[in-house]
Amino acid sequence: MTQAEPVKAPERGLEAAPATGRADRRSLKPLIALVPYVLRYRGRIAAAIAALVVAALATLAVPLAVRRMIDFGFGAENAQFIDQYFAMMLVVAAVLAGSSALRYYLVITLGERVVADLRDAVFAHLLKLSPRFFDSQRVGEIGSRLTADTTQIKSAFGASASIALRNIVLFIGAAIMMVITSPWLSGLVLGVIPAIVLPLVAFGRSVTRRSRDAQDTLADASAFAVEAISSVRTLQAFTAEDETRSRFFASVERAFEAARASTKARAWLTAAIIFLVFASVVGILWVGAQGVLSGDMTAGTLGQFVLYAVFAAGALSELSQVWGEIAQAAGAAGRIAEILKVEPDIRAPARPATLPERARGEIRFERVSFAYPRNGDGRVLENITFNVAPGERVAIVGPSGAGKSTIFHLLLRYYDLHAGRILLDGVDVASADPRAVRERIALVPQDVAIFAASVRDNIRLGRIGASDAEIERAGELALVDEFVRRLQQGYDTPLGERGVTLSGGQRQRIAIARAILRDAKVMLLDEATSSLDAESEMLVQEALEHSMEGRTSIVIAHRLATVLGADRIVVLDRGRIVEEGTHASLVSAGGLYARLAELQFGAVAV
Repeated sequence: MTQAEPVKAPERGLEAAPATGRADRRSLKPLIALVPYVLRYRGRIAAAIAALVVAALATLAVPLAVRRMIDFGFGAENAQFIDQYFAMMLVVAAVLAGSSALRYYLVITLGERVVADLRDAVFAHLLKLSPRFFDSQRVGEIGSRLTADTTQIKSAFGASASIALRNIVLFIGAAIMMVITSPWLSGLVLGVIPAIVLPLVAFGRSVTRRSRDAQDTLADASAFAVEAISSVRTLQAFTAEDETRSRFFASVERAFEAARASTKARAWLTAAIIFLVFASVVGILWVGAQGVLSGDMTAGTLGQFVLYAVFAAGALSELSQVWGEIAQAAGAAGRIAEILKVEPDIRAPARPATLPERARGEIRFERVSFAYPRNGDGRVLENITFNVAPGERVAIVGPSGAGKSTIFHLLLRYYDLHAGRILLDGVDVASADPRAVRERIALVPQDVAIFAASVRDNIRLGRIGASDAEIERAGELALVDEFVRRLQQGYDTPLGERGVTLSGGQRQRIAIARAILRDAKVMLLDEATSSLDAESEMLVQEALEHSMEGRTSIVIAHRLATVLGADRIVVLDRGRIVEEGTHASLVSAGGLYARLAELQFGAVAV
């Protein structure tokens, strides 16, 4: 399904668009962004409008029958006439019931379809955003926008939209029939309308602003809850349950107060509109009664006019009640629009450079300098230059914070460089499609992401479309099958959210299986065996040795025992390369590497 393409802003985070937020609080303009999603279903819209018009016409036919019955009287000579009118009213009721049911079904399912498409579009857009965006955002806040805000929109596009459309059409039809029935009484009604509409507009703006405030505070509470639940073991270990509960309760209370303010505004709006509408009806009825007494109109005509006036007044009063829902939907749409306006920093150029058809795995860093956006001018890497030949195995070591993992982030094109360039098979990665670059790289990260799926599906992430046999072969090489054999459903066993039932070593072996399954020319190993016991480390290291044959490999390690067999070791310190060579040559040099080796191995023999 084609996604609607919203106008996007540079990727700076959700808090980076305060002007837009303020505008959204004052109007219903954010709902305009939903129009492209609605217009995809023009046929359903046309059918809903047709059913709506039929239902309105059936409703508006009732006062005509009432007028004729009143004016003809209820004498015995008109009994057959009365019977026919009541029979026709039953037919009208049947048409009204059928068309109303069809209208309700079409509008509600349209709302569900639009919100499903919107959720898909927001989630797809989130997946395209660069890590820089997520560096500054809370996962719970983003989740709230994807779920709670879209649910609010669904409510407005479902029941509220159905009620609003029915009452808009009914109001217009009743107003037209009022003019036809009695132009001079209708003139009085037109004079009253401004007194009804102006409070609606004034209160409506207040409701929109307060609804947005309520949604923002609820999102804050949800974000805190997600963070706390995901770290519940840590909270329990430090006996911080009471403090955490207090903080969440304070967040919930702020959300409640904001919701109460929003509801209060909606209540005043509803009360004001209902009173004004029905007070106007009473006044017009009194004026009409004087006209009947003076003989200017018949009782039936007054009855017909009053029924139409009641229909119009009822429609307006119901519109005032759903206005709050629509205002809340506008606030939610504004919050979602903020996400859709964020433009990813990292994206394919208009004409991306093509990587060589046959991957070699050659990597070159040329005078690379970089600082994370949140660090300002604090450079993580400074003037880094090194080469990795096809099939070469290079280890990167150094103290924590030296910039080792950042090298991987830049090679995977998570961020743009401040200076220099990175070449993969002779092509600047900044000029290539990021997906094409990443497809040639297999990564074993230090923090392994395990999804709430089966073992098989978690490994398949390495290469979507791999066969079951290929997955199990990768699991065998990574020693995943060693613990999978003990699971009740084997490779089809669900792992649960974040794989909390697995040990650190088991999660890491799944990550290694993914990398093996990917069968890429370049392998990046970030502390790939750090969570394994000595026996498993030896076995997995053997599997990695086999999987790295004929591939370019860059290994990050704090445990120097895992890099002794590297062809070359690059030593980083404070974002600069301070040493480069083999284990033996670096130990002989007596520099930083030699000191690190002595700390881990004691006296080191060259």
